[in-house]
Amino acid sequence: MNKRHESEFVLKPQDEAGDPTLFQRLLKQEKVPVPDFLKPNNPGFGNEDLPVTRYTSRDFHRLEAERMWPRTWQFVGRAEQIPNAGDHLVYDIIDRSVIVMRGDDGVIRGFHNSCLHRGRALRTGDGCVGKLKCPYHGFTWNLRGGFESMPCAWDFKHLERESLELPQVRVESWAGFVFVNFDADAPSIIEYLDVLPEHFKDYLFERAVVLAHVRRRIPCNWKVAQEAFMESMHTRATHPQIMTFTGCADSQYDMYGDHLSRSVTPMGVVGPHLDGVSEARVLRDILEESGRMADSDGDAHTLPEGMSAREYIGELNRKLFGAAAGADLSQATLAELEDAILYSIFPNTQIWAGFGGNIVYRVIPDGDAHESCIFDVMILGRYPSDSPCPPAARLKVVSDDEPFSSAPELGALGPVFDQDMRNLPYMQKGMKASAKGAVSLANYQESRIRHHHLTLDKYLGLGDGK
Repeated sequence: MNKRHESEFVLKPQDEAGDPTLFQRLLKQEKVPVPDFLKPNNPGFGNEDLPVTRYTSRDFHRLEAERMWPRTWQFVGRAEQIPNAGDHLVYDIIDRSVIVMRGDDGVIRGFHNSCLHRGRALRTGDGCVGKLKCPYHGFTWNLRGGFESMPCAWDFKHLERESLELPQVRVESWAGFVFVNFDADAPSIIEYLDVLPEHFKDYLFERAVVLAHVRRRIPCNWKVAQEAFMESMHTRATHPQIMTFTGCADSQYDMYGDHLSRSVTPMGVVGPHLDGVSEARVLRDILEESGRMADSDGDAHTLPEGMSAREYIGELNRKLFGAAAGADLSQATLAELEDAILYSIFPNTQIWAGFGGNIVYRVIPDGDAHESCIFDVMILGRYPSDSPCPPAARLKVVSDDEPFSSAPELGALGPVFDQDMRNLPYMQKGMKASAKGAVSLANYQESRIRHHHLTLDKYLGLGDGK
């Protein structure tokens, strides 16, 4: 807690907080029509413990590698990150590697990152090339995967030219998000995303651009990092500085089919753990600490008499987000302009909904390591329809011993991510040391985590998913 201001409010006992109906009551105060999809949709699940071996076992990791990762749609990057012919992203998942490249015909394709001669990886990282040329012997392909040349062609007459086309991986896009899937029989990305495209249809993600992209290795199983953003209950202990404007234990949790879940955390309201917080304090703190609002200068704004901080922030975002996108946001709800509405796409991607302040998370295993993962965070903005897409921000890789706050492009979000990340290595350590051998989940507030594991079991052929 920021000690300078502790005397301004009262901290309630932690066991008294939480009202998951708050968001629906806030929607009743909206002055514009409220989309039906903001209604609650929680089917309810069991409350059995989860074995810690799901996070600590090498065998479980290999089962995921064999049965789940090859059959699911996985987010690789945004289309604006590869705008020109030859631009490409390399996506590595356990033992597999894919080059996702824009061809000279504008089409984005995915190629197995393996030379058809001796198997050398064709590309070791993102970039731009005029051709795909193996660095080992020089076998060469064009930007559409067509074979072009080889050294000493007289010595390879036993190879049919048609067999030398680069094998492809399925690549499909939605609203500028580019996904890959190794399963030729998997449903389309639109089918896989279920209700997400409908829920996001007004948010102009097709005119989004990456404003920041930061990556760091985290010493924990990939699911530990993924689940850190599936509930808001940890705010009091982990992020106390944001409680003045975050309805953390008041969040709504929803699930849709197997591949989609959502949390909705009201913002611009005093958190349920506090009493005596002024609306002026809510306004100042949400501007300075949230990292998602259209302005971050707490001293530049004064709350008009009779207006709540939630309404002021919503109207400020309506104006500034609308101006950035060149869009009329007069019918946007306050909820869609400021609340933390976070969707999870199974298995490893999460996207914040709304008209601005959108964050994207992706977590993948660190190669074949089951106790280490790669965490990506992107921040997206918008641009007007009559303007060209600005260049996407370049990836910044933060070293293992550096905090996210060392990346200035993350702004106030950097210190918040550092608070999360400090927990994760000790989650891994504690589960390995557990005498209980299991984790227990909250029935409602951690239902997204339960949903995630139920879907995982379906892919792995375990439990009720058999």
